[in-house]
Amino acid sequence: MTQEHPLIELYITVGDDQQNTTIEQLLGTINVDEVVLHTLRAVGISQQVMLTLLVTDEEGIREMNTQYRHQDKPTDVLSFPLLEKPLVDAPADQLWSLQTGEEAAVEPAQEAPPFITPPGQVMNLGDIVMSWPTIVQQAKEAGHSSLYELLYLLAHGVLHLVGYDDHTEAGYQAMVRIQEAVLKEIGQKA
Repeated sequence: MTQEHPLIELYITVGDDQQNTTIEQLLGTINVDEVVLHTLRAVGISQQVMLTLLVTDEEGIREMNTQYRHQDKPTDVLSFPLLEKPLVDAPADQLWSLQTGEEAAVEPAQEAPPFITPPGQVMNLGDIVMSWPTIVQQAKEAGHSSLYELLYLLAHGVLHLVGYDDHTEAGYQAMVRIQEAVLKEIGQKA
């Protein structure tokens, strides 16, 4: 994925090399950046951004979930926004805030100054971590492909990075609506 401005730094650490290669090949069949771009456009964000995506195993995501959210269990996706406040313009009941939102996994240290993207630089939205075994299981339960589930969760993670939160019904409904619209727009069917 070499572009003038790389959008996604992708890391895959699921298990053995063969399993990692299989996931890399699966992701190579589609334009992952397109999912991010369409998600951002759907919520009115047009500036150049980047993010990191880590696809890991259940143990890896469980450790992160325990460390950052104090929930000792695996989950499907975690988002770690670098923004100080939501980037999107949406009703407050659909957004996180660093004071109340669980989705901002790491509270900035009190003495640390806010991170500011230098002028002319690509804004780093943060990190998304996904559990491949959970993706496969959820896809099987929902009756669609693992690729669809991964792309659906990627759009979900991007929405969290830019400010959406699904801890309210309004936020959850808005996120689902956007995720489904984005995947339909790029030709992915459940």
